Amino acid sequence: MIDHTGITVSNFEVSKSFYDKAMAPLGASLLYVVPTEYTGGIKVGGYGRERPTFWLREGEGGKERQHIAFTARNRAEVDGFHAAALAAGGKDNGAPGLRPHYHPNYYGAFVIDPDGNNMEAVCHEYEPEKG
Repeated sequence: MIDHTGITVSNFEVSKSFYDKAMAPLGASLLYVVPTEYTGGIKVGGYGRERPTFWLREGEGGKERQHIAFTARNRAEVDGFHAAALAAGGKDNGAPGLRPHYHPNYYGAFVIDPDGNNMEAVCHEYEPEKG
């Protein structure tokens, strides 16, 4: 239902560095930077797999915290997102794991980005427990 979304960030380069690393395990990357002549000099860039679906816009970020969940294709991508985001300077806000209070296969991980936003990677697919 949502085609694309985005957040305002206080420092585009800091956030770009964070999201470049955090999005890689999800198979996503910065796909497009809008030329500043179309944005009034504001830095704007979009991340995605095939097309930009998550956008960063430089401005007065951090005033209103956002929560955005990114689709992971499997649990390993959730784990990778969490580890990469922490290594990139994010703060843990919920380690990878099942969240059965949402539904039995809800596997997610949460991190706080440089502007205080709660970012999540989630996989809804069943995967047998390793043991």
